[in-house]
Amino acid sequence: MTQPAKLRVFVYGTLKPGEANYQRYCQNKVLSEIPAYTLGDLYALPVGYPAMTQGSDRVRGVLLTFDDPNILKSLDRLEGYRERRVADLNEYYRLLVSVYRLDRQPLGKAWAYFMTPAKVGQLGGIKVTSGFWTCLSSFAQGQE
Repeated sequence: MTQPAKLRVFVYGTLKPGEANYQRYCQNKVLSEIPAYTLGDLYALPVGYPAMTQGSDRVRGVLLTFDDPNILKSLDRLEGYRERRVADLNEYYRLLVSVYRLDRQPLGKAWAYFMTPAKVGQLGGIKVTSGFWTCLSSFAQGQE
């Protein structure tokens, strides 16, 4: 009997352990949590959550592994993403990205949610130069 594939998602905002959406969407569903990073550019948004655009900086977060691939449907709803919808109408879009341990060791591929630079601009995003977002300092951290 074949085991179903594990779902791996890189999270950098409200889905991280200890942040606002972790308990509702991830708690008691996660098999593992590994501190990690991927490449992109991170922005704090005045609405209280971050956005990542495609880029070359290190964005730190957590690689979450789930045993139920259907979790992706609820994460897509949270992130305002529909696969068959025109990309500009999505709040975020989902890509398969390479993820690394903080010591630069590769962890393989995982899903991550990105926002277009145009949407980040529309929402008044401020670049988070540290590459790490937390709700504790939220919008002010872009000005480090």
